[in-house]
Amino acid sequence: MDENTLFRGGFGLRLWAALVGALLVAPTLVVIPLSFTGRRSFAFPPEDWSLDWYRNFFTDPVWRDSLLTSLQIALAVAVLATVLGTLAALGLDRGRIPGKGLLNGLLMAPMVVPQIVAGIAVYAAFLDWGLAGTALGFVVAHTALAVPFVVVAVSTSLRGYDRGLDRAAAMLGASPLTTFRRVTAPLIAPGVLSGAVFAFVTSLDEVVIAFYLQSPTLHTLPVTMFSSVTVETDPTIAAASSIVLVATTALILLPQLLRGTRREGKR
Repeated sequence: MDENTLFRGGFGLRLWAALVGALLVAPTLVVIPLSFTGRRSFAFPPEDWSLDWYRNFFTDPVWRDSLLTSLQIALAVAVLATVLGTLAALGLDRGRIPGKGLLNGLLMAPMVVPQIVAGIAVYAAFLDWGLAGTALGFVVAHTALAVPFVVVAVSTSLRGYDRGLDRAAAMLGASPLTTFRRVTAPLIAPGVLSGAVFAFVTSLDEVVIAFYLQSPTLHTLPVTMFSSVTVETDPTIAAASSIVLVATTALILLPQLLRGTRREGKR
């Protein structure tokens, strides 16, 4: 069997996907066991086992406060980015806007601009605006990063949307607002939910811009993790990494699970 036959049958693609998946999962095979080590070291495999580092994560004020700060900022970003991204996607899909392609490219720019460049630019601008070191500054910066993910998710849902449903609702006397609330919104809800989840995770995991915007009294969990791994040997970072990994994975899979449940309900 030659190489072309393998790839034509899908075997090569499945093998490649399995290799990529193994590469992505491999670090968790080290980080998660390390979070249960009983010693103050990163020696692998652990010789002793303990929950002390998880206990320290939830009781140490530095770790606990940075976690609460990250969650509050991420929730605000998820709400704001979902609203703005959904409106932008609807406008790009239905509006007659000159230069729509250019506008779409500008909306996608935060996904392709190197974060170190974005971090320096945001820091310089926010110093002049008085937003550096403030929760509002974090929310604004992270929202700019998260909006493209919402636009992509909602735009994908809109590509499969039948505009004839809107015309049918209008013929039955529904106003544009009622049509959106009763027809459009429920049908694009999976895309909106996916966008909200990605916006939340984007804010929760972002470290470069957060490192520039931090203050002595305001810093997010990724910044605390970065400082911990560069300053001292503290296995608490392994516990924090495991918690973030499990939480973000569960959030990313949530829309897929809900979508599967919805399909089963329809059947």
